[in-house]
Amino acid sequence: MTEATDASWRHRSVLRVAPPARARKLAKVPFVELADGRLQGVVSSGSDVERVYVSSVAAGSHAVNCSTNNNRPCGGLRGSLLCKHLHALADEAVLQYGIAQVARYLRVDVGDGVDSGTDLLARTDARHEPGPAAVVFSRFLRHLAYLEVPASTTAVPELHWFPATAGVR
Repeated sequence: MTEATDASWRHRSVLRVAPPARARKLAKVPFVELADGRLQGVVSSGSDVERVYVSSVAAGSHAVNCSTNNNRPCGGLRGSLLCKHLHALADEAVLQYGIAQVARYLRVDVGDGVDSGTDLLARTDARHEPGPAAVVFSRFLRHLAYLEVPASTTAVPELHWFPATAGVR
């Protein structure tokens, strides 16, 4: 039996895929991840259906960035104010991963009364630090491409993200 037809790889995966903490709608924030030392993702523009923003909050330093996919800065990110894209990203991250996991990842001390991403951001000393949006936007586009893969019962190698712990026979 080949690995492509052997379903036992599911039991040998190194990491577990956890279901979302709560269901979320993808129209406003279609992509959110805790990766590369940041909470990062893609947020749809409220005024232009063809524009998206790539927003991020760095773990530990809480440096924030928000710009269009072609690195034009967000107009709402001024001084000590965080833009609505960062608030939407943080709120969706809490829906996806849960408040405890997002707070732990960003290294934010939370206590009672913190139950949303906006509350979590209020506990940070956020400051703007420019960063490239291309890597995050590229990941988002790669995820979108998977939606166009035709339905099949055969294994798709690039979708097998978690390597097996045992050797392939």
